[in-house]
Amino acid sequence: MDFIDEVRTLAAKVAAAKDMLQTEEATKNAMVMPFIHMLGYNVFDPLEVTPELVADVGTKKGEKVDYAILKDGKPIMLFECKKSGGDLHINHASQLFRYFHVTEARFGVLTNGLVYRFFTDLEKPNKMDDKPFFEFNILDFRDQDVDELKKFAKTAFDVENILTTANHLKYTRAIKNTLNEWMVNPPEDFVRLVSSEFLAGKQFRNAVKDQFTMITKHAFQQLVGDKINERLKGAMSPEPALSPEITLIQSQQEEQNVSTPSAMEMEAYQIVKAILRPVVKPDMVAIRDAASYCAILFADNNRKPICRLRFNNENRLYIGLFDENKEEERIPLASLDDIFDLGDRLKATVASYIPVAAA
Repeated sequence: MDFIDEVRTLAAKVAAAKDMLQTEEATKNAMVMPFIHMLGYNVFDPLEVTPELVADVGTKKGEKVDYAILKDGKPIMLFECKKSGGDLHINHASQLFRYFHVTEARFGVLTNGLVYRFFTDLEKPNKMDDKPFFEFNILDFRDQDVDELKKFAKTAFDVENILTTANHLKYTRAIKNTLNEWMVNPPEDFVRLVSSEFLAGKQFRNAVKDQFTMITKHAFQQLVGDKINERLKGAMSPEPALSPEITLIQSQQEEQNVSTPSAMEMEAYQIVKAILRPVVKPDMVAIRDAASYCAILFADNNRKPICRLRFNNENRLYIGLFDENKEEERIPLASLDDIFDLGDRLKATVASYIPVAAA
């Protein structure tokens, strides 16, 4: 069974049981332990999953964190549990804060069996952040959320890999929350900014402010609706596959029309460089723009493509990856975060060029 199928199976069980679980202990047994088991850890082996882990903190003795996941005898992830549907305010994570500080664990999870909030120490080393960098709702998730959750599974767990994306996830989530709030209640400064060219010479008094606040709110909501409709139309009109011969001719033509990479292409380029850092030095990964795609090349050699960023239509993002015959496969991206999931293929492509480069 694929990981996403396991998540869906657990989600169905949680949905059926959540209203019957009235205590923290019941929540742990029916929801949290199955969640940890789903990640591949043996909840019945105390050397892998230790319940009620004791770690004295200063003058506080005998306090216990609900679960600690261990690797080589050392905690790598801590779980603090509340009852089903209980409040997950950061003030309720005091024990998690203290245990995070005195153990070697890099990740703390605050959960009520429905929502899992993942914390680390992005702001100050060895001090758990006040805000989670990732949140997973077992009853409301996207495929992209499952991909992020899978990084915490036993078979995939890699501290550095998770931390590489943690900053991006944290700030993306924070900006999305801000934009969502602005869409409902646009702040005055934002209204002033987007309506400045229409208000030249006018005073921003209450009547004008109220009028343009309402207009901004409606425009924001319509923009989001339009983007959704465009994406749906794009999904119903898949891009046709091109033969290798046509692709080669098209690529040669496009190479002649060089332009400047966009901000989104540069962000993707930085992600690719970060992924490839364990394999090759960053200065060996180059970017070169063309008419309909942006090429990322090994040693700035167009005969050694690593991938192609096809972002000209921002509603339909594609990345082109290459096989051993240098034939391109175009893969759709829901967001730039999806590039991290393609890390193994990118590394394999670069590895195929390294012996040639060293010869």
